[in-house]
Amino acid sequence: MADSKWQNTEIRSSKLRARSSGFGANSALRNPQSAILKEIFQKLYKAYGPMHWWPGETPFEVMVGAILTQNTSWRNVEKAIQNLKEKKVLHVKGIHRLKRSQLASLIKSSGYFRIKAERLKAFVDFLSENYNGDLKKMMKEGVETLRQKLLQVKGIGPETADSILLYGLKKRIFVVDAYTKRILSRHGITSAKTSYDEVQRLFMDYLPHDEGLFNEYHALLVHLGKTLCKKIPRCDGCALQGIGQRA
Repeated sequence: MADSKWQNTEIRSSKLRARSSGFGANSALRNPQSAILKEIFQKLYKAYGPMHWWPGETPFEVMVGAILTQNTSWRNVEKAIQNLKEKKVLHVKGIHRLKRSQLASLIKSSGYFRIKAERLKAFVDFLSENYNGDLKKMMKEGVETLRQKLLQVKGIGPETADSILLYGLKKRIFVVDAYTKRILSRHGITSAKTSYDEVQRLFMDYLPHDEGLFNEYHALLVHLGKTLCKKIPRCDGCALQGIGQRA
């Protein structure tokens, strides 16, 4: 049965087993949106397997990456992060001590480097002022409270805040991006004008609240968006053919 397959979907990379509390006798199962979201995940995971995302040796590195990746490719971000590692400043105190001009020079490959240096500075100031630079203290805070605080930091919008929460702090919140919105709209699940919050609520309402599932699902959507579901789509060979309606 499809339901039991969903409940038993195992992602070895994150040791995830989708919890039956989300899709057992739950009335959400009778909602067509729930069935479609399950089918999308199953097909993408079968096609691509685990994504092992987000790459990063520490939670702070993941958070820095979430800020640097704004409006650029991950390849450019990797160069910037490597520069920070080589200078041994990829930690809260290290970024805090750097002059803004020094930081901008180190992250130049990420593009908009002066703006991003300012944003990184604002973020580490936030960490220092609210948690004394201690990420363990930050992790103890509830997801909704923490999200609202992050959104007050200069340069951090919903996608960046949610990436920090999900990938950096292992909080149970779904990240939405341009790829997610494009894929859903092309399959008739949402419209191109559906807001960030509305798309996020769709996933939060109809998926089991499991950090590993949210991580893997979003990473799979990003992979599809980068490889096939581009601005000019390549529908031949797409794992999602036949789901909903394509634009």
